[in-house]
Amino acid sequence: MSAQTDSIWESLREDAEKSASTERLLGAYLQETILGQKSFDAALSYTLASKLRDDILPSITLRDLFLEVLETEDGLRESVRSDLQAVADRDPAAGGYLTPFLFFKGFHALSAYRFAHYLWYEDRKTLALYLQSLISKVFGVDIHPAATVGKGILIDHATGVVIGETAVVGNNVSIMQEVTLGGTGKEHGDRHPKVGNGVLIAAGAKVLGNIKIGEGAKIGAGSVVLKSVKAHCTVVGVPAKNIGACKESAPALGMNQQIENGDLGGFDPGI
Repeated sequence: MSAQTDSIWESLREDAEKSASTERLLGAYLQETILGQKSFDAALSYTLASKLRDDILPSITLRDLFLEVLETEDGLRESVRSDLQAVADRDPAAGGYLTPFLFFKGFHALSAYRFAHYLWYEDRKTLALYLQSLISKVFGVDIHPAATVGKGILIDHATGVVIGETAVVGNNVSIMQEVTLGGTGKEHGDRHPKVGNGVLIAAGAKVLGNIKIGEGAKIGAGSVVLKSVKAHCTVVGVPAKNIGACKESAPALGMNQQIENGDLGGFDPGI
């Protein structure tokens, strides 16, 4: 376990202890979710299981499943921690690790998707799809378990986010609410977008088809992107047009959804 991992767990416990001392109504909840758990992995498994449980997969069954996967998959353990760090770093509403860990459904949906993704490629596709259905019902986020999503991902607010079966999302990407990475409806096979590292996809944007969104690009709010986007470009509109270079090398980290003067000029107006 890395020093960063230890620091995240220690910070979670410290914040939970402070919150339990100031809000007695949540004392038992904080004890169950964090203070009574032996590790970050145990706390995450318990928290997700308590939110996703249903009559078919009760909480204890889901918790044991998640823990079993975390104990064997170092890559998944690293990814969920990297995602939590991304929320803490980029979302001003987070205020640290505790709030997103307990309450942010973007982090919950993404973490749960990672388990479904693992199950899919372990040839447990029916269980993976059942878990996808639970995630969609509970969190309002629909990520196909076959989709490939990198680490350090922020899905902010998350309501209405859709990521299709053959979509690929790179590392350190930020995705806002009501974003779709979907197909055009007329294709089969490899039919969903491929999103590079450091991309910011602003609220309500729709990216459709087997197209490439280059590294460090910015997709403006409400845009409909139907053609590939060059690296480090800003595109806006319906259909989206290239309005120039993005002045940030990784706009996902800055989380600035505004289209500023620095984004204009320097590129052909075509995408």
